[in-house]
Amino acid sequence: MQALLAFLKKYFYWLLFLGLEAFSVMLLFWFNTYQASAWYTAANSVAGRVNGWYAEAVSYINLKQANTQLTAQNTYLQTQVAALREELDKVNRKEGINERSVRDSLKGYEMIHARVISNSLHKEKNYIVINKGEADGVKVDMGVVGGGGVVGIVFLTSSHYSLVLPVLHVKSNISCRVRHSQYFGSLQWTGGSTTTAYLYDIPRYARIGKGAFVETSGYSAIFPPGIFVGRVTEVSNAPDGLSLQLKVNLGTDFANLTDVDVVYTHHKAQVDGLYRKLDEFETKKK
Repeated sequence: MQALLAFLKKYFYWLLFLGLEAFSVMLLFWFNTYQASAWYTAANSVAGRVNGWYAEAVSYINLKQANTQLTAQNTYLQTQVAALREELDKVNRKEGINERSVRDSLKGYEMIHARVISNSLHKEKNYIVINKGEADGVKVDMGVVGGGGVVGIVFLTSSHYSLVLPVLHVKSNISCRVRHSQYFGSLQWTGGSTTTAYLYDIPRYARIGKGAFVETSGYSAIFPPGIFVGRVTEVSNAPDGLSLQLKVNLGTDFANLTDVDVVYTHHKAQVDGLYRKLDEFETKKK
């Protein structure tokens, strides 16, 4: 209390001066129409500018939610387009028993949305960290896709985070096919450019031209068939001379990857169980 009184005593004349100035300004705008009009105009201009800044800030904050929704919708639309394409292929040609079996076994895929919190690009062994883990239903060997196409495969998991082995990893190996054909092979990245990879093991007699679409084959329980991977930009002989290698321009922009979806299927556990039984059988046989 004494400190307050000392402060008021010390700065009494300054405070009195400021109070009289404020009272004078109030009287000026209160009893003079022109000055009051100028004051209200300036005040409204400032208020309008502040409201505009506030609206822009809210809009920017909402971009995160909008981006999340667009990514999920894009992934959903890709799966729907792939399903329609499969139906169209069935109309144009007679579907074999094996093809029908594979297609039916890959039904029931669900998506677990996640955000990318870490992403490397310029190493031979790049990794991506996402903010979803075992507590969210993510498991090892689940496929990961983004708005532009295939991203990679879950490699390690913790309770709330997962490490993804992306296409841009020298050990990555994803089964892919050329759209509207039965030719499939393994997609591999050889380092260097973050926008290209190579599809190997395509027969030399295959007639494939530049611009052909490459998509997931569906010959595994990791990815459903028909998820876009990229487009062929170059066709050449593989190093072994026995097959073709296709240079593929990847659809996923890894440098700007922020939102992804983890592909979840109830069939994967059954497929893994069959492989375990096969390993046990082979072990007993030896």
